[in-house]
Amino acid sequence: MAGSPLRTGIPADQHTAGGVATIAGMSITARTVRLLMPVAALLFLGLALLVRVVDDGALRQHSGTALYASMVWAGVLFLWPRMAPVPAGTIAVVFCWVVECAQLTGVPAELAARSLVARLALGVRFDPVDLAWYPAGVVPLVVLHHLMRARSRVVPAAGSRA
Repeated sequence: MAGSPLRTGIPADQHTAGGVATIAGMSITARTVRLLMPVAALLFLGLALLVRVVDDGALRQHSGTALYASMVWAGVLFLWPRMAPVPAGTIAVVFCWVVECAQLTGVPAELAARSLVARLALGVRFDPVDLAWYPAGVVPLVVLHHLMRARSRVVPAAGSRA
């Protein structure tokens, strides 16, 4: 389905010049999104580490969970830079839920005992409260993504009629 919002993230009734849309006068390409998403993930990670330094309680735990989901959202857009906001957010949240529920099997705990990377990526033990914090980390990004797309305007190709 060429032009499908799910595959390209661009509504079927809109077309862009060479796949380039503009947001606030700035050209946003798939390559630009792929360059920005690792930066966003690093910012989310930095914020999570900063919270760990300044807080020892619930804020530390829950913000880390939400920011983990934010990093997953950045990963989804890195892989599929033209994806529409809601599908990208849905994939990110479902991925987080699958990882959280996998903790019920004990496999992530076993892997975490052998690897710090596995511990950070997969966690150790199931916490049902985390299931609510994953959307809290993704929904604001989906809204921001949607607002940026709504502000974008289509630029006709040079020499074409608008």
